[in-house]
Amino acid sequence: MSHQTRRLPLRGGNILEDFAEALISESDRSGQSINELIIRAAAERLAQRGIKFSGVFEPGDLDQMGTAR
Repeated sequence: MSHQTRRLPLRGGNILEDFAEALISESDRSGQSINELIIRAAAERLAQRGIKFSGVFEPGDLDQMGTAR
C-alpha cells in the first residue's frame, strides 16, 4: 500500500440546515475541520466494509482512532 499523500478534490454540496449544524457542532467539539470529520467518517465506513488501506492521514491512524479494520 502506498504511503504517499494525495489531494482530495472535495466540492461543496447542498445539505439540510440541521445536518450542517450537527457537522459544525461536532467539528467544533472534536477540534477537527469539517473535511477531516467527513473523511474520517468515510474511512471508518470503508474499514467496516472490509476495505483495506494503510491509514487516513498517516499510516495506522485509523487504528489509533479505535476503529477496527
